[in-house]
Amino acid sequence: MTTLINRYAVYMRTSAGFLFCSALFACNTPEAPAKAPAAGADTVKVFLLKADSAQKAVSLPGELLPYQNVQIRAKVQGYIKKLNVDIGSKVTKGQVLAVIEAPEINTHIQELEERVQSAKAKYQSSEDYYERINTASKADGVIAPSEWQRTKNQALADSADYRAALLAASSLKQTGDYLTVVAPFSGVISKRNIELGSFAGNIGDKPLFELEDNTVLRLWVAVPEVYTAALLPSNSGDVTTRALPDTKFKALLKRKSGIIDNNTRTELWEFEIPNTSGQLKAGGYADVKLQFLRAKPSLTVPASAVVTTLEKRFVTKVSKGITQWVDVRPGFNLGDRTEIFGDLQPGDTLVVKGNEELKGGVKIVTKL
Repeated sequence: MTTLINRYAVYMRTSAGFLFCSALFACNTPEAPAKAPAAGADTVKVFLLKADSAQKAVSLPGELLPYQNVQIRAKVQGYIKKLNVDIGSKVTKGQVLAVIEAPEINTHIQELEERVQSAKAKYQSSEDYYERINTASKADGVIAPSEWQRTKNQALADSADYRAALLAASSLKQTGDYLTVVAPFSGVISKRNIELGSFAGNIGDKPLFELEDNTVLRLWVAVPEVYTAALLPSNSGDVTTRALPDTKFKALLKRKSGIIDNNTRTELWEFEIPNTSGQLKAGGYADVKLQFLRAKPSLTVPASAVVTTLEKRFVTKVSKGITQWVDVRPGFNLGDRTEIFGDLQPGDTLVVKGNEELKGGVKIVTKL
């Protein structure tokens, strides 16, 4: 019995020592690292690129100008003898606006008319004498050839003097006509810078009048370069002014300058607005609403798809699950969408929200 007890005690001591060593070994042995999960590709939202007609409504400022505008000046010096119009006067073509008094011109005209009569009498006399000499020269030995030639030359000279006198008188008469200032076209007198009795005709003087034709107004609009190649359906736009904010007018496109201004990067377009009622005033500013349309379908994308950096502007294209950066040029800004141009085709897959962190050459999982 004693022997059995002793053997059991030895067994227990041995078991305890084994358990202690096992525990000590377990504490000193490092744990095995956990197995890393397999790397998976990111899932990115994409869309299919489509071609569509890009349309853009733009409101641009414009300037209203008279259809015709002229400064009327005195062509001869003199004093204002008669004044028939004032600012706001409606005149017709050829109507007398003012009369200038210059007595020396009338005196000179009378002098030239007398010279014309003198030259005419002298020419008729020499012409008559030449005719008699020419008739007598037909008989042999009656008139010397030199005498015949002399009388002929004298008749030609007197004829030239007569024509010169006529031209001088006609020219001065035309100058005399300038004493009457007339309207070159129908319109409204917008400025008057003279008074009765004032002297006119000096170089550097202000014009006598300014005349405007406002039955049709010109509208100048500076169109940004991005829109200059687009179509303008019906070649018209809707116009509002500050004076008449609740009234819309129709402006028709008539002319384009054909060049881009280097300073403003715009092209000047000229519209015309009928104004027979006189509601619109030349010199005012207007707001013009224009609807631009691309001549052929183009590519548009969500604005978030275009990434702009200091160096480039690009979209992220996905081909066979691999990303690729494609440089693009912007077109119309359509609000939440943007027109783009680049090495892209309808049907290409693009990332909806591009960013610089999504590099090219990365494999991704797409979600349409």
